[in-house]
Amino acid sequence: MYVKIIKVEKQEGCKNVSKDNEETLTATRSLTRRELLKTASALTPLAFTSNVFASAGIRGANTRMYVACIGLGGQMQGHLRDITANRNQNLIAVCDVDDNRIAESAKTIPEALPRAKVYKDYRKLLEKESSLDAVIIATPDHWHATICTAAIRAGKHVYCEKPLTHTVTEARHLRQLSRGSKVITQTGNQGSASSRMRRCIELIEAGTFGQIRDIHIWHPTHGWPSGIDNPGDSDPIPAGFDWDLWLGPAPQRHYKNGLYHPAQWRGWYDFGSGSLGDFCCHAFNLPVRALKLEYPDRIEISAEGLGKPSFITSGWVKYYFPKRKGLDPVTITFYTGRAMPPADITQDLKATYDNVPNLGCLLIGEKGSISTGLWNTDGMMKITADKAFMGVDNHEAAKPVPISLPRVDGHMKEWVDACLGGPPAFSSFDIGGHITEIGLAGVVALRLGHDILWDGKGMHVHNTPEADQLINPHLRTVPAS
Repeated sequence: MYVKIIKVEKQEGCKNVSKDNEETLTATRSLTRRELLKTASALTPLAFTSNVFASAGIRGANTRMYVACIGLGGQMQGHLRDITANRNQNLIAVCDVDDNRIAESAKTIPEALPRAKVYKDYRKLLEKESSLDAVIIATPDHWHATICTAAIRAGKHVYCEKPLTHTVTEARHLRQLSRGSKVITQTGNQGSASSRMRRCIELIEAGTFGQIRDIHIWHPTHGWPSGIDNPGDSDPIPAGFDWDLWLGPAPQRHYKNGLYHPAQWRGWYDFGSGSLGDFCCHAFNLPVRALKLEYPDRIEISAEGLGKPSFITSGWVKYYFPKRKGLDPVTITFYTGRAMPPADITQDLKATYDNVPNLGCLLIGEKGSISTGLWNTDGMMKITADKAFMGVDNHEAAKPVPISLPRVDGHMKEWVDACLGGPPAFSSFDIGGHITEIGLAGVVALRLGHDILWDGKGMHVHNTPEADQLINPHLRTVPAS
């Protein structure tokens, strides 16, 4: 048995990564077959988990992992059911800073929680659960990078909800860290598993629509706090809720009922990044992959509610991507609130559906257009001469294009299978982090309140030193629980 030390190198353009983020991690131990059998003989059947096989590169007869879920909000409720009832994995621990969320989960999903240990602090969970194979993370965004980093360092497979991180620098850091580890990662942009999204990638790459130069994405008015200031007063902290630990690396502030927790945090820049951060990892997924987009070099904005600690009330963000090998420059415009694409852009959608869908993603090419919805899952196409959009599965122009990407039965299942030795996950932190970086660069422009020239590789806004604190902010020391 031996331990191999992998050095995670600091890459060009990462000057803003803090010293704490430059680290050496211990990789999963490698076992010979003889050592594997010797180790297995000393274990009870209950303890003979998949991580023993995975460390030797062998997919064992036991295909059940020991899993922990961190952050028991609304999004995690579906994951709890999926990972236990549908994927038949062993849920051994749950973690949330709010006792009320744990109690609610126990009531709504009683079959998932009876044997799971309960923790308030993820650090104690990772320290004490030595048999743990993998973690699922669905906390507010400002906690993602910190918990993901700790889990990867501990050698645990990680599924993390989107956006992968809260800041550009965190996204770059997790990309690098995941590349240098042996764990399986998956970003929670569930549309990645859709057969229609994968079909759209195949069609675009085959040139079915010619050069695609213009992409429009729109998100309806959201319900989070927007365009407002922090309140001046405070409310008593509910019993069983560790507000200081919930804040974690974010700046200290007073608690206020109904304004942050639960579910309203995304509207505040200290914790989330509004609809742009929420949906960039969904709607940007297809164009970034299919058009091989790297970094935009310019970002323009027009918005109402700028200059506040909460997200804008309405507006648009336009990304300019330079030409790539054989591919023309591309623009992506993201609209939120009352803002919508011009009528001439959506006229074919209106002709097909009578009304413009209230959310969507439309890619416009030389030979036609493709409409995928915010999750990139709708998969409707229209060649220029067509009278209306129709499904990519049935269109005559799509039939000659061969299937080249694997099809899967669900985003979570794909991750579980990859953890157990199957094919790689499609939305690893490397690709998920890249999409997150692009989306959050637009958030930087919104917070600055003006157009920017963006150096994506260097994570830098030209001639704007005040942007550095938004790209790589100083984080508060996480309090001990």
